Amino acid sequence: MRDANELNLRNHQMRCSGCVKPKKLHSSHELTSIHLNNVQRVLINPNELPLKQAADRCQALLSSKKVLVCSKNRLTLTALCLCTPILRSLIGGTTTEEEGLSLQIKFNPDLLITSEDLEKGYGIRLVERVKKQNPKITALIFLGRETTEVVHEAMDAGADGVMFVSSVGSGHGDFINALTTTNNGGVYYPKSVRAAATARVKQPPKLIDPLSEREREVLSCIIQGMKNSEIAESLFLSSETIKSHVSTTIQKLGVRDRTQAAVFALTHGLVEVDI
Repeated sequence: MRDANELNLRNHQMRCSGCVKPKKLHSSHELTSIHLNNVQRVLINPNELPLKQAADRCQALLSSKKVLVCSKNRLTLTALCLCTPILRSLIGGTTTEEEGLSLQIKFNPDLLITSEDLEKGYGIRLVERVKKQNPKITALIFLGRETTEVVHEAMDAGADGVMFVSSVGSGHGDFINALTTTNNGGVYYPKSVRAAATARVKQPPKLIDPLSEREREVLSCIIQGMKNSEIAESLFLSSETIKSHVSTTIQKLGVRDRTQAAVFALTHGLVEVDI
């Protein structure tokens, strides 16, 4: 009798559901993300090897750094600050621009990680202010708005790494790539950010001493986050020659450093960059 009841129940369920059999579910070991109604849902499995490798890599990159974290979202701020690789290097975390600047002045961190939105103040303005206090600080910013204007604003403020909040958990590895690239002296503007930056460019200035074709090639490599040794290998030149080209390019553009050179070139459309 029990078997007959179970069979009737299954038949009733299939009739109610239009006789559609349920699809086999994938385990979290097989997928890191799925798409439902065109919305990406992120699944995080702490046992996955790539995640562990990323954590170890992050810890190695931050081992000798002092880190300041700023975010409007208190849950995000707490999660970042309590993340083991960051916690060991953390000098403080805050939700406001003024407190962030105060911590920067007091502890002189090597790395600032901030969101665009803050409870009070503005993340992009914070980047600009801490850069004025210490031009050598590395500033990474996550943008909620993905417009050309906001991307240009973040770049002009001096951000060494610009990422979109929407990229978090997408599997692109933006955060680790940003840490690695900036740790090597490069700038990190992933393809989505470069695409937004070049969607509309400013009127290019007339340079008294125009950039040579080789200098444009070097500038394009800088924008892609390559360090001098990687540029040298890519262009089959010596590191000393690349160093000379970088120095000359910075001088011709009238900017302070390679980060500003990359920003200037992107926002003014001086070079063609792989998007």
